[in-house]
Amino acid sequence: MCLSWSLSRLAYLFLSCGLSPVFQGLKVSLVIPARNEAQSLPAVLASVPSCVDVVVVCDNGSSDGTGDVAKAAGAQVIVEERPGYGAACLAAIAVLRAQRPLPDILVFADADGSDDLSEMERLLQPITTDGAELVIGSRIARAAPKALTFVQRFGNQFAGLLVYWIWGQRVGDLGPFRAIRWEAYERLAMQDRDFGWTIEMQVKAAQAGLKVVDVDVNYRVRRAGKSKIAGTITGSLRAGTKILWVIARSALRDWTSGRAAPKTPA
Repeated sequence: MCLSWSLSRLAYLFLSCGLSPVFQGLKVSLVIPARNEAQSLPAVLASVPSCVDVVVVCDNGSSDGTGDVAKAAGAQVIVEERPGYGAACLAAIAVLRAQRPLPDILVFADADGSDDLSEMERLLQPITTDGAELVIGSRIARAAPKALTFVQRFGNQFAGLLVYWIWGQRVGDLGPFRAIRWEAYERLAMQDRDFGWTIEMQVKAAQAGLKVVDVDVNYRVRRAGKSKIAGTITGSLRAGTKILWVIARSALRDWTSGRAAPKTPA
């Protein structure tokens, strides 16, 4: 954890999930892709709990000083100029892969303040104590008013039905706040560089037969700025199209290869 974090922040961390014995000996790395989120990032980074050992913020071609803000807050900052949520995540993970020791658990969260990082211990608990390999923070039940649009809710349900129908894995949400064991992540060979990143992870987890668990989490209205997906009709259409494409492409590959979907826990 970066030495530049303030004493007041360390006091906050002392009271957060770092006291839990289940995290002893586990290296937790947090990946935050960020594009023009300079206004939101300070509060987001100040809320990172002490169970996190490394925070990597990927500045995804920002023009508002996002990288400088993240660096000032003590995060490790890398730059990925090629736009795309998946591109930013892949770039951050490439950096983590080159470091030692490797993470035991990867956590992903958005930079806009919509994810409640104080709930990270709840997100990690199925991995640390119940043998889960991938945990999705499900926003559906506890989203704040107007935090999720109708299009997002409908898209989540439709994508989830398709994944369940094809691979037998229940998908309640495609939320960005998620945790995965490092070994499980490496098995997935993630590739999507755009809006299909989250659904690709869940589809590949179903194909690989990973133990996937959903945990209800709070989801808030973003602190500042406009969503790159839900904030515009074009963004919503692009994201929806990409999600459907990832599902269709993955299903077609399974069918043409004769590979049957594994039986995963319902």
